[in-house]
Parts: sequence; C-alpha cells; structure tokens
Amino acid sequence: MTEPDPRTADLGFARVDLDRAERTGDPEVVYGAGKTPEQVTAILGTLAGRHPGRAVLATRLSTEALAACAELGATVDAEARCAVLGELPAPRGLVIVVAAGTSDGPVAREAALTAQVHGPGVEVITDVGVAGLHRLLAVRDDLERADCLIVVAGMEGALPSVVGGLSGVPLVAVPTSVGYGASLGGVAALLAMLNSCAPGVTVVNIDNGYGAGVFAARVARRAHA
Repeated sequence: MTEPDPRTADLGFARVDLDRAERTGDPEVVYGAGKTPEQVTAILGTLAGRHPGRAVLATRLSTEALAACAELGATVDAEARCAVLGELPAPRGLVIVVAAGTSDGPVAREAALTAQVHGPGVEVITDVGVAGLHRLLAVRDDLERADCLIVVAGMEGALPSVVGGLSGVPLVAVPTSVGYGASLGGVAALLAMLNSCAPGVTVVNIDNGYGAGVFAARVARRAHA
C-alpha cells in the first residue's frame, strides 16, 4: 500500500496542498466558485489547521458559503465575496489599490483583501477614473508611497496607462467586466491594458483581483525583506 503523502490532505473530493507555503511562501487559497459550502469550509478548516499562525483565504464565495465560513469563525467580506480564517499578518510593505469607479469595488476589494492576507499593509483609493482626471491627480503623491500598485478598471480600461505614465511604482492592472455592450465583458479593458503605451504595466485576467493581490503582496514583501 502506498504511504499517504504528508504534503497533501485527501478529503475525498479535494486533495489539499499542504506544502504550498513551504514552496512559495503562501498557502493554498480556496477558490469557492462551484464548491458547496461544506466543501469550502472543509478545505478552509484543513488549511487553517496546517497553518495555525497565519490567515487563510477563500474567494468567490456564494452567499451560502459566506454564511458557512462565518459559522466556522472566519471573517467574511460580502463585497469581496471572500472569507479569512485566522489573524492577518503584521504589515510588511504597502500596496495601494486604485479603483476607477464604484462599480469596480468588488474586484478591488478582492485584490485588497488578498494582498492583506499575503503580508503587506493595504490602502484603497476609489473612484478616480479618467472621466474626471483631476480626481487622480489629487492623489498622485499618495501613489509614490506604495511598494506596488493595483489599478482596477472596466469600461475602456484606460486608468492603468495613465497611472503608469505618472508613476514608476511597480503596477499590476486588473480589467473588470464592468461596462456597456462593446466592452465585451471586460475584453476591451483587457486588450487596452495589454496594449498600454506606458511601460511597466503588468496585467492579470478579467476580474482577477486575487491574482493581482498575490503579485502585489510578493513585490511589497520583497521590497522589505
């Protein structure tokens, strides 16, 4: 009989990666879409048991899964559709999330919470889209305090290019599915960001606040290693 791998917890419906924090510095995160509340809480509890000294995260949760995580003792964020079990780490470095509009809030909040779980302090600047450029210029000096910026925008996705032209801080752009028909569910913003004229703009997938949060957290942590 094959001996069980101590790096994996076999829950029957999932094989939880217990070794990821050792390999990458960050434990596995529960992607909740498509999972039942019971599956989400089982995986989240397993991860928390393996990593008792740090917070673990579940994302893209249904209303029912958020409620189940709250019963487990997790702190839930309904806007981000996320749950955090365990204490957030002492901040190391700073990530600033810049959101174009209020409608981008859920993705921006997912990015911010993900970054917090993975180490740095986080600040959020909201509703500074390019339709009112003076709003962004008013907070320009704040951007320079960050170790990494997360810039979230839908519609035509122009905000990361503008921010990238104003600041040399490392920047990860997040296109959102916010916009009217020709925005094509975020494809227009994604292509605009990928084709940015501003150098140094890194882009994640549509609505992927989680991916941006992990990237930005790692940049910030490295800046203060």
